[in-house]
Amino acid sequence: MKLNAAVFFGGESVEHEVSVISAHQAMNAMDSEKYNIIPIYVAKDRKLYCSDLLRDMKMYKDIPALLKKCTQVTLVQEDNKVVVCPVHTGLFGRKELGTIDVAVPVMHGTNGEDGTIQGFLEMLKLPYAGCDLIAAAVGQDKVLQKHTLENSGLPITKWFWYFGSELESHKDEILAKVHEIGYPVILKPACTGSSVGIGIAHNDEEYLMQFEDSRQYDAKVITEQVVKPMREINCSVLGSAEKAQASVLEEVFSGGELLDFHDKYERKAKGSKTGTSASKGMASTSRIVDPDLPKGVSEKIRQLALDTFRVLGSSGVCRIDFMMNADTADVFVNEINTIPGSLAFYLWQASGVSFPELMDRIIELALDRERERSRRTYSYDTNLLSTYSEPAGAKGTKN
Repeated sequence: MKLNAAVFFGGESVEHEVSVISAHQAMNAMDSEKYNIIPIYVAKDRKLYCSDLLRDMKMYKDIPALLKKCTQVTLVQEDNKVVVCPVHTGLFGRKELGTIDVAVPVMHGTNGEDGTIQGFLEMLKLPYAGCDLIAAAVGQDKVLQKHTLENSGLPITKWFWYFGSELESHKDEILAKVHEIGYPVILKPACTGSSVGIGIAHNDEEYLMQFEDSRQYDAKVITEQVVKPMREINCSVLGSAEKAQASVLEEVFSGGELLDFHDKYERKAKGSKTGTSASKGMASTSRIVDPDLPKGVSEKIRQLALDTFRVLGSSGVCRIDFMMNADTADVFVNEINTIPGSLAFYLWQASGVSFPELMDRIIELALDRERERSRRTYSYDTNLLSTYSEPAGAKGTKN
């Protein structure tokens, strides 16, 4: 019997379009003999839409026109099932559009990768792939993430953070910390992805300008030491916090000091004879899979990836990004991507796991987690309310 698998994508995020690309790659990889695939598009105004038209990438050239042909829906829990219901129904319209057995969130960044969609699915008691709410939130907030990594003894670069609103009142204090680290430094909004709002500063003037830009995207701004000369090495991890495996490594390349949005999604892949379009998603990045690294470094990075995955309580498929000093071979954990672009399928293909098998695995992990949760105790029955009485003066007064 087929599983009804809903793939959630889009969202109110600077990575909206990247999410559309990643989700279509995932849906195309899912075995139609095993799954009834239900595309659930989350528009930038947070409304949900459902239609088979959402599986046609050509339709996204005019999203407003596409959505007029789709059905706005809501999800309702009825009799231990999650039902897809149209928001607007005519006199003879369908009252429901089917049920969902498992959800696969492929939503990058804010309101998707940060625990928001996970919390929504938790309230519905709907099994879902990937990190749970807490791991997703910590993985998205780089401040919380770095504190966790640092407290767990994992290697990270020198760093600090401030609220963006504190620039004017703490400017001298902030610049003093920058000088302590030493230029150049990199600034990042705490909770975005795809290198949006990120930049490198080489002096105070550049730093203040970049701080202004970074704080437009999030309440918190992180400042980090730049590793020079740097090689960026990535590793994907698949599994649960208790049992996981690491993929082969990749080395990614930028067109300058920083791997930006263009480098990640729009550059021609290394060795490609033709230009790429953004439709290849993260697979468009210029990279070398299984790069030549100093002796023992590959094994070290793969173990650090597993350790990072574990201490952050991750699950499903993630990608952990590392920075390596090209001269000393010192390795630092940069960040985790709990819903990586293209679901890092290209790293698993190189590791002997096909994209369809990868989708099977993350769905199996989602169902396993739900079975495990069903055995836990979440409530405690008492008769406290039967003996409760309001204290004197607690009631409101009538006008």
